[in-house]
Amino acid sequence: MSSAPVNREHEFALKVRRALDERAAALPAATADRLAVARRAALARKKPEAATAPVFVPAFAGAAAAYGTPPASRPQTSFARRLLRAWPLALLLAGLVGIAYWEDMQRTAELADIDAAMLSDDLPLNAYLDHGFNAYLSHAR
Repeated sequence: MSSAPVNREHEFALKVRRALDERAAALPAATADRLAVARRAALARKKPEAATAPVFVPAFAGAAAAYGTPPASRPQTSFARRLLRAWPLALLLAGLVGIAYWEDMQRTAELADIDAAMLSDDLPLNAYLDHGFNAYLSHAR
């Protein structure tokens, strides 16, 4: 990401400020006084900025207690209890690894069956590589 547009904007702002400063020096005193009065009046009418503070509200089940009375403080959970909470995730991960291993074994067995069928067949392997033979097989069915 290039900062060239930011630099161009900054250079443009400097040029505008320089030009305004040069022209402001040439303004008559009465005009400068009127501009100063108008600036002070505008600043006096400016509304104060509202101070904002972030408020974090839980968005999960049981969050209704946050709006009413504060909940009683709960004792700190032990490390063993935290491990028990992670147990279902570990089981899920082990199940996914087991499924992936089983599918890989099935695929390997299918490929071995195909290889065994091709090697035990009477046709030479070059016949399977011939495009005409594949076309013959598709029309023969």
